Amino acid sequence: MQELGLKNPTASLESAGLKHYKTAYWNLSPEELAEHSIQKGMGQLADSGALVIYTGEFTGRSPDDRFIVKDSMTASKVHWGKVNIPFEPKKFDKLWRKCCAYLKKKDVYVRDLRANASANPDYQLRLRVITEYPWSNQFANNMFLRPDHAEILGFDPRWTVLCVPGFKADPAVDGTRQHNFAIVNVKKRQLLIGGTGYTGEIKKGIFSVINFVLPTRTNDALPMHCSANVGAKGDIALFFGLSGTGKTTLSADPNRPLIGDDEHAWASGEVFNFEGGCYAKTIDLTEEKEPDIFRAIRHGAILENVGFVEGTRHVDYANRSITENTRVSYPIHHIANAVTPSRAEGDPQNIFFLTCDAYGVLPPISRLSPEQAMYYFISGYTARVAGTEVGVKEPKSVFSACFGAPFLPLHPTKYADLLGRKLRKSKAKVWLINTGWSGGPYGTGSRIKLPYTRAMITAALNGALDQVEYHEHPVFGMQIPKICAHVPDHILNPRETWQDKGAYDAKAAQLAREFSDNFKKFADQAKPEIAAAGPRL
Repeated sequence: MQELGLKNPTASLESAGLKHYKTAYWNLSPEELAEHSIQKGMGQLADSGALVIYTGEFTGRSPDDRFIVKDSMTASKVHWGKVNIPFEPKKFDKLWRKCCAYLKKKDVYVRDLRANASANPDYQLRLRVITEYPWSNQFANNMFLRPDHAEILGFDPRWTVLCVPGFKADPAVDGTRQHNFAIVNVKKRQLLIGGTGYTGEIKKGIFSVINFVLPTRTNDALPMHCSANVGAKGDIALFFGLSGTGKTTLSADPNRPLIGDDEHAWASGEVFNFEGGCYAKTIDLTEEKEPDIFRAIRHGAILENVGFVEGTRHVDYANRSITENTRVSYPIHHIANAVTPSRAEGDPQNIFFLTCDAYGVLPPISRLSPEQAMYYFISGYTARVAGTEVGVKEPKSVFSACFGAPFLPLHPTKYADLLGRKLRKSKAKVWLINTGWSGGPYGTGSRIKLPYTRAMITAALNGALDQVEYHEHPVFGMQIPKICAHVPDHILNPRETWQDKGAYDAKAAQLAREFSDNFKKFADQAKPEIAAAGPRL
């Protein structure tokens, strides 16, 4: 066994169960890891300097193969069900040992990192990430917080991540559903990933860990699936939203430095990023549409599952031959207008819930009461349009609790209650933003123009919408501004954009019923005032 690279002199992989590996490469630079990937035939450079890799069989997460070990620490706390699937402790231990044995006489890549950019050490999570592939290790370096030289020399990890894409489980023996798996063991502080090369399993596995650890360790820090930026006066804004709603696009503002684009926590007197990088979709990417992301794709970045223009190393971002879910990871300092370290002091002043309403029912901007905010937070609504899924021929409602249901180990009402307490204490304003359709549903109406959405968000951020009159939506109850600078007045009231007002009323009633039906699964634990804040049937 050989050890190369920068490490704590007392650090050993034997404590993680690893023995008889060929060479352990510790904390290599991104350039060194890219060289290893190329030399092993696992990647190539694009003309931008980014490393291009292919994740193999899996080009996205596999939520049905994500497990949490059920033991004395998790049994009564985890919200078990389709999202949080229990796994037996003994089978986890055996599978961990099998993965370690699989790495015998193989190179392994080790990286010491931190999650959570909080100023409070109690919130920080020290990670040791051990990977079979060099580009998996480079991804971890991109996505988490990178300790300096002195910190590495004294690094003492609290969590261990073991990622072995080449190992395939035997479901009949190992207790998995199929050959791939991602398993969190809270008691042993271990995350085990195998059978899949999709790097997002590392990122979202640690996000799930944090979503368990922070609320159970303290009743103060709220983990959030959102982006965040901060204004020149220190005013913080949060942007929640599911895929396709504009979370990354709208938080990227040249006048407001970026704290992070995906995962944060709101603690006492600060908002901090869990990560030290970004993991952005690249399908149909152009410099004109997403200049910050486009320019971040350079040496150190990793492009996943993209295609090239034939005969060149120039990436064809419209290429869907492998997947729609093409991705890029890069350290946050690749964004010119980013906060370093990735945190800001104070409480958020404005919070935006983004939804792409393909029915054309919800207003493009509206203000929510704290109770309504908790209701719509638990609901986590957006709608997919025709063509995004096989067999979908008309808009389809999607509800993902707290805008991140696949990553929530606890019951969604736990996170919503914590949000409610913070809203009442901070007096933060909450806005529902519809980035979807107006004038009718998808196929009839048209999508709300991005410049209008930006103008509405700017007006909310600079306080202009505090000075205007509002009226209440008759079904959903939120407050709709009557005017907004640089936005036509009639667009603000969705009913006025429909030629057939009766058709609008029917569609609004339909969507209200869908909200109500979805909320029934939370009714047993949701407070009465939250349930009462939903749409009127």
